[in-house]
Amino acid sequence: RCPHTPGHLSGAACSSFVQLVFVDSHCIPPSPVVHVRGLCDAVVEADLVEALDKFGNICYVMMMPFKRQALVEFDSVESAERCVSCGSREPVYVAEQQAFVNFSTSQRITRPTNADDPTSRNKVLLLSIQNPLYPITTDVLYTVCNPVGNVLRIVIFKRNGIQAMVEYPDDSVEDAQKAKLALNGADIYAGCCTLKIEYARPNRLNVVRNDNNSWDYTKPFLLHRDRGKGRRRQAILGEHPSNGYGPHCPLLPLPANRYRRSSEEVPDMIAYPLCLPKTSSSTSSSILGHAASSSVAMVSSLHSAKMNCSRIFNLFCLYGNVEKVKFMKSVPGTALVEMGDEYAVDRAVTHLNSVKVFGKKLNVCVSKQQAVIPSQVFELADGSSSYQDFSLTRNNRFSNVQSSRNIIQPPAPILHFYNAPPTLSKHQLHKLCAEHNVPAFTNFKVFDAKPSSKTLSGLLEFDSKTDAVEALTVLNHHQIRIPNSSNLFTLKLCFSTSSHL
Repeated sequence: RCPHTPGHLSGAACSSFVQLVFVDSHCIPPSPVVHVRGLCDAVVEADLVEALDKFGNICYVMMMPFKRQALVEFDSVESAERCVSCGSREPVYVAEQQAFVNFSTSQRITRPTNADDPTSRNKVLLLSIQNPLYPITTDVLYTVCNPVGNVLRIVIFKRNGIQAMVEYPDDSVEDAQKAKLALNGADIYAGCCTLKIEYARPNRLNVVRNDNNSWDYTKPFLLHRDRGKGRRRQAILGEHPSNGYGPHCPLLPLPANRYRRSSEEVPDMIAYPLCLPKTSSSTSSSILGHAASSSVAMVSSLHSAKMNCSRIFNLFCLYGNVEKVKFMKSVPGTALVEMGDEYAVDRAVTHLNSVKVFGKKLNVCVSKQQAVIPSQVFELADGSSSYQDFSLTRNNRFSNVQSSRNIIQPPAPILHFYNAPPTLSKHQLHKLCAEHNVPAFTNFKVFDAKPSSKTLSGLLEFDSKTDAVEALTVLNHHQIRIPNSSNLFTLKLCFSTSSHL
């Protein structure tokens, strides 16, 4: 696979890149699967099909929204060759933006169903919600999915982030296919709650009660009334509440309106109740017995000598308040992280699962525990405690009025630093990296500050995402003292939205 990831190129640079793609296309053996790069954020599966089906029948599409990439599987190598050959001669446009195509190193896109028939479909869709900044309920998914076809059942479950299954009627496999085309890669809310859709394994969902996590629209009598009142259905126009996890974001208009049913009017937006505080128990149902919602994340595959409670806090605090961290004595390299609410856990799972830290790939999932209890406290390899309470620290970023400015961003090779001493220099930062044995940054940029500003902010670019993650894990919240002064500055780091300096 070509190591170069194109951005917005023009003129001679664009011509050179087309030549590069042409050369690289001969380095990779021909495959029915084409790797598409340089997509705009608004692209959904239907856009790719519309742009590329002129080269041949498309069997399957796998979206990679946060990478602005996708894999497209044709029914033959010849169709893929026509696509790549055309891309080497003239621009290929997807949703009115030039995209770049090359053969994939894969000969087939892996489906969750593992079906032998590459054209197999199912009336049940598997939805993975990436970057779930806001609550995802059956109301939300019904509002999103029902305009395409009549939704029968929805089940939401949480293991590796937030996932859901949506079932259409037995004779409506086409509706499920249209929903996948129209919604795969789309954002429910601007910049977050991105849908990645596959065909599910089960062909029918079993729902035992109607609530926020499951709903059978053919059986209204399943309504769950434990709290003395029924479901508050609010599929109406409205503004999303401010819950301290980001800006106000309305539900986006449904993409690819050519797939919407025309026989009825369905509102495009939904209003939510405000997020409720943590409770000791939560209800969640699943056809497969998945873990219930929890405000505790379990993190395994931690480096036993280099990870401690503070460094876990430095990383997880980017996605929500961290209350407590405890390493498990019975399971080396594993820790429990209690966060402010279950949505913070969902965001942490979405962005930190499979991220490499100190040479080990983290495994982050929702824990069955509902709280972290400080039992069996012991000493870690670096001499620090295996348990730490962060509930009162001022370094939690989602507790004050400024929390709406937090940008939920996946790990990236560029770090944004702020709250640094106004005299901080590039040399001092390089020295700080060397003293703590973390990778050094390659580029350094300072933002212009007001004359009255008492702190410094800017960007640090690293060679790789892994280097940036390690530097943030170690140096986030590092305290810097100014010479001949008693002032302490707590250096704060987060992943930047910038793609380059």
